[in-house]
Amino acid sequence: MRLLPRSLFGRLVLVLLGGLMAAQLVTAYINLAERDRLLYMAGGTQLAQRIADISKLLDSLPAAERRRIVAVFNAPPLSISLDRPPLSKPRAGAESDLQLAMFATVLRYALGEGMQVNVTRPPGAPESKPLGIRPEPAGVPRMPMMRHSGEESDMQAMMQAMMQAPGRGGAIFTAQIALRDGSLVTFDSYLSPQEAAMPLRLAATLLVLLGSVIALSLIAVRWVTRPLAALAAAAEKLGEDINRPPLPVEGPAEVRSAAKAFNTMQQRLSRFIADRTRFLAAMSHDLKTPLTRLRLRSEMLDDEALRAKFAKDVQEMESMVAQTLDFMRDAKIDEPAQPVDVMALLESLQTDYEDTGHAVEIAGGAAQPLPGRPRALRRCLTNLLDNAIRYGRRARIEVQDSPARITIRVLDEGRGIPEEELERAFEPFFRGEASRSRETGGTGLGLGIARNIARAHGGDLVLRNRSGGGLEAQLSLPRVRPD
Repeated sequence: MRLLPRSLFGRLVLVLLGGLMAAQLVTAYINLAERDRLLYMAGGTQLAQRIADISKLLDSLPAAERRRIVAVFNAPPLSISLDRPPLSKPRAGAESDLQLAMFATVLRYALGEGMQVNVTRPPGAPESKPLGIRPEPAGVPRMPMMRHSGEESDMQAMMQAMMQAPGRGGAIFTAQIALRDGSLVTFDSYLSPQEAAMPLRLAATLLVLLGSVIALSLIAVRWVTRPLAALAAAAEKLGEDINRPPLPVEGPAEVRSAAKAFNTMQQRLSRFIADRTRFLAAMSHDLKTPLTRLRLRSEMLDDEALRAKFAKDVQEMESMVAQTLDFMRDAKIDEPAQPVDVMALLESLQTDYEDTGHAVEIAGGAAQPLPGRPRALRRCLTNLLDNAIRYGRRARIEVQDSPARITIRVLDEGRGIPEEELERAFEPFFRGEASRSRETGGTGLGLGIARNIARAHGGDLVLRNRSGGGLEAQLSLPRVRPD
């Protein structure tokens, strides 16, 4: 997926942070929901106790004194009436109303024996909602203040306002209590969920915990993935220098095991390449003796045309042996890297080719020197120019410079190479159909040696057919090379 980070570090961080954020959000919700439930229960108990206390007080007073006491306690969120008719029994399904059942149970317990209580919801009042975090929406009408007159219109206005604000999450109850003398006292009450913002201490605790876990996760992931990054960098450098210093064997057991395996592989590759190079060097040395004898014997031939053919064959064999040895050595020959003036190198090659009657044109320029091996780069560019002039009659060099890399394009006017053979042209001893005649010469190693030199510098060499005819060899070399 494109949305996922490409690096292992990024993906581990994404998984850890996503899990931690989800866990923190769920924990915060559970904590606040539990806090809301406890506040609600506390508020319900307090309201039930208040109703019970008022009922007991009214029960102890004469009927004439009760209205004066009712006027004192008749204030939001409690409306008290002595003139209401008996309430109907709770409607069907009321036993499933958790808030109603809880409030009725607490109220009966607070009243004790001797008083009957009937708790219902007024018609049109909303059912109770699951307890949780219920922020009060904007624009919700507030509970109107009563005039302590006990008028029915005030109570109805209060209840109507409560029922028009279901988003508040509160509950409206009507409790009718039968006093010991048979009188009925009715309480219309609003039980608030007691919403409150998240406590500052709880928010600070969650933020500190989340920040600490995120910081520790980042450190742990970086600590785990750093050896993998070092291993990837070492593998990248291995292609440039097989004799680079071995990886340090340190860190966790798995990392140490990977470092040991990598160092062992590097040693084996180095030994293999060294043995192969020594074998080819010895073979090249051994071939010089019979080649020398062939050259001397060809000079003794009386037929001048035959002598010339023998001399050309011997020269071609010597060139093939030398280029093969260079190819196997990657043409580096332990040359130290140093700043190379690319334009001076190209102009020197241009002069050399023009002295031999070949046209070489240069376009563009490089502002700063390029770190590299001068002799190896000269060999690389010479092979590209030889290939362009041999099959395209003339060569054009285009230089493009940037802070990151320098690109050198060698263009010719030849017939090009079939698309399916562009990559095969770098294979040893491969020669296309147009270069198989003895007049064109070549061993089929020049492009392979040029690409080896480019990759040894951290760059690459690719071939493309030009739209107008001819071949383009694009040499790309980085300006900043990894150590």
